[in-house]
Amino acid sequence: MLLSRLFEGAPEIEIESLMADSRVKSKNSIFFCVKGMVNDGHKFIQQAKDNGAIVIVHSDDIKDYDADLIYIRVVNVLDTLNVVASRFYGDCTHKMTMFGVTGTNGKSTITTVIRNLLNHFEPCGYIGTIGIFYGDVEKDAMLTTPDIVPLHRTLDEMYQAGMKSVSMEVSSAGLDMHRCDSIDFDYAIYTNLTHDHLDLHGTMENYYEAKEKLFTLLKPNKTAIINIDDEYSDRFIQATKANVVTYGVEKECTYRAVDIQLMVNCTKFTLLYDNVEYPVETNLVAKFNVYNLLAAIAALHEYGVSIEDILSRVNNLPQVLGRMERIVEGQPFTVIVDYAHTPDGFIKIYEYAKSITAPDKRIITVFGSAGNRDAKKRIDFGRLSDKYCDLIILTEEDPRNESAEDIANEIRKGIENTACIFIESRYDAIRQAIEVANVNDTILILGKGDENYLSYEFGKTEWMGDHIAAKDAIHKYYFGESEENVYENE
Repeated sequence: MLLSRLFEGAPEIEIESLMADSRVKSKNSIFFCVKGMVNDGHKFIQQAKDNGAIVIVHSDDIKDYDADLIYIRVVNVLDTLNVVASRFYGDCTHKMTMFGVTGTNGKSTITTVIRNLLNHFEPCGYIGTIGIFYGDVEKDAMLTTPDIVPLHRTLDEMYQAGMKSVSMEVSSAGLDMHRCDSIDFDYAIYTNLTHDHLDLHGTMENYYEAKEKLFTLLKPNKTAIINIDDEYSDRFIQATKANVVTYGVEKECTYRAVDIQLMVNCTKFTLLYDNVEYPVETNLVAKFNVYNLLAAIAALHEYGVSIEDILSRVNNLPQVLGRMERIVEGQPFTVIVDYAHTPDGFIKIYEYAKSITAPDKRIITVFGSAGNRDAKKRIDFGRLSDKYCDLIILTEEDPRNESAEDIANEIRKGIENTACIFIESRYDAIRQAIEVANVNDTILILGKGDENYLSYEFGKTEWMGDHIAAKDAIHKYYFGESEENVYENE
């Protein structure tokens, strides 16, 4: 694309790429001197040139101008990067229907369910924690919400591949760092706001303000879809100029679930919409997934899909990887893998486990807590597990440069009555839970979901994933199958 199409009055030279990271080679690129929390891009102009930059967009004075470079001074480099990235990649979010989901919990499930259901009617892409999916393409995601340039590049790839819509997780970090400022969202969904990411935001108020940005960005002719039962719902409703619809269970709202029946393998409820009752049966389980499904139903129906068409397809939804994933390998006890890593997430899954576990059977839980992250919630994990569980197995969970045992000891401070052991190896901890389980017990493996890595001080190492570890351990150590016949890692 010609530089003159990106900046009025600029020379007509060909730009092949955009660069926000001076370390990444980008031929014939524009380098944006973004000021981050740690580094200032103005200090890396020479490195950017060495890696292919021919144009420099800056806001500060430049001491030594390089005659080989073109300099464009702007008031705010980050704002300019958002505008230019969208334009460079064809403003494709204006050409596709964009669903954005934010909140502490539920983002991955809602975005995945929206994509899975909408794919019956039109091609829909997904961007989020689980990965990047569109058509037959599957890629790993480094961030829940990618940085500005890779985000717009990915969206353009989706558009070129024929996607008509995109279902996207929108993280508080992504909003706080302005990664979504130039995304033209059509539907913004709010799930809930509970204790998480306070290592980044500092306070719950700052955390709320980061989430709020999605709804202040939303244009008046777009739609905000709000969980009315959440304590922050009124603030989000007041924050947006968009059309508002609500969903929930406890309060009157646009899309409401009543008469909820929670079972081991399915959930039933009645959907109330516009004074009409619709019976719903879904293979999604637990009350929090009722909220997640309501959000997806609301988004799709507001988009124009009939409720009947939606409900006819919710009884056999594909498994959302690592989210309430039931491991069924013929064992006579329940095993659930879930990404829960917040106190609210723990409460919800523990309440579900209690509802499906007989009083004379045990709830066994395996989890840890991430190193170099919000440490205040560790004691809460201990207290909640002490309240609901019969055996607690603490283990490593991305300890980074902290000791997994030290993290476990902080969790232990909240445990007073329940038997608790520490097994550092995550696989061995899962194996121990499998080996001690009795018929009709419930095992919960929490925190990592389907993530295929563990983070240590020296970096990431490959991890098979909790779901694979559970299947492997069931075959090897519960059924005692030989290596030749054991479940093959996917």
